[in-house]
Amino acid sequence: MSNPSRADVEAAICSYQDPYLQKDLLVAQCVDSLSIEGGQVRLSVTLGYPAEGLCSGVAQLLKSKIEDVAGVEQVDVNVGWQVAAGPVQGQLEAMAGVKNIIAVASGKGGVGKSTTAANLALALAAEGARVGILDADIYGPSMGQMFGIADGQRPDVKNEQFFVPIEAHGIQLMSMAFLVTEDTPVVWRGPMVSGALQQLLTQTIWNKLDYLVIDMPPGTGDIQLTLAQKVPVTGSVVVTTPQDLALIDAKKGIEMFRKVDIPVLGIIENMAVHICSSCGHTEHLFGEGGGSRIAEQYGADLLGSLPLSMMIREQSDGGKPTVVAEPESQIAMIYRDMARHLAAELSLGNSQQSAAPAIAISDD
Repeated sequence: MSNPSRADVEAAICSYQDPYLQKDLLVAQCVDSLSIEGGQVRLSVTLGYPAEGLCSGVAQLLKSKIEDVAGVEQVDVNVGWQVAAGPVQGQLEAMAGVKNIIAVASGKGGVGKSTTAANLALALAAEGARVGILDADIYGPSMGQMFGIADGQRPDVKNEQFFVPIEAHGIQLMSMAFLVTEDTPVVWRGPMVSGALQQLLTQTIWNKLDYLVIDMPPGTGDIQLTLAQKVPVTGSVVVTTPQDLALIDAKKGIEMFRKVDIPVLGIIENMAVHICSSCGHTEHLFGEGGGSRIAEQYGADLLGSLPLSMMIREQSDGGKPTVVAEPESQIAMIYRDMARHLAAELSLGNSQQSAAPAIAISDD
């Protein structure tokens, strides 16, 4: 039997299109090495996004495809992943200890931005990444409750200057909620809030993060613009509901990020459909297709749609968001799928651009 040709083996590899990069692995530059010795083929692949739940399946699929090539007798395939540091907007310098900053934002409140940010962070961690969250909603911080942090628990302080983030469910957390009590309102003007957020960001010792998710305050005012201009963001996600009023505000958020050269990685449509728990009847309470329309209008990806679910609300209120409360549930799988799409989009931008950022926007 003749030895397999390299062209045939490469064609077999190219017949697999990565569902998140939407390219074959050679075009996506994910193939580290390919050796062919007689009938033995060895392939090493590194995906540019966290994919702990995919690697073994992708390896088996590639092995099967290569085994079908004439002359191949033995195949060894290794598939891993690695997150690279991305570029940031303007002349800002990247942060020490953080490879990528993803801003999750919304044009208005009440669309589930914070819940989405929490579950996206947990989904990235479930895929193997090191993840942190900065709760940038100074007036209404919620990450402490969502992650089950007791009221009054304070972060450790190092050298009388730096905060050590609190860890919960494998996520590094920092929030204004850790510095005040639940009953203490933050009555500050915009410049004070902006300064406090920058201090929380830069005076926290983030420990080797692949991703820092920033839960942005709702709106597009002075605070949001200051953060977008002064925080070294790698990418953004916009969260909205299908409701026309929410879409109007989401568009404003997208335009804000465009003005400060922060790429929008995708749109997340929250509360897209309600499924009756008694009869299974489905209703689009807030309209239908709004997320896909705004994504098409701005040339962004629709990362996914989530149902209006009491389970999501109850689990977040209880300190264990859905991705950790029910990791095998359909909703948890949707969050993990969105996290892979988001991270893959970010990796493509990192490889193609030398100075561009990304942010996440939601209508919470």
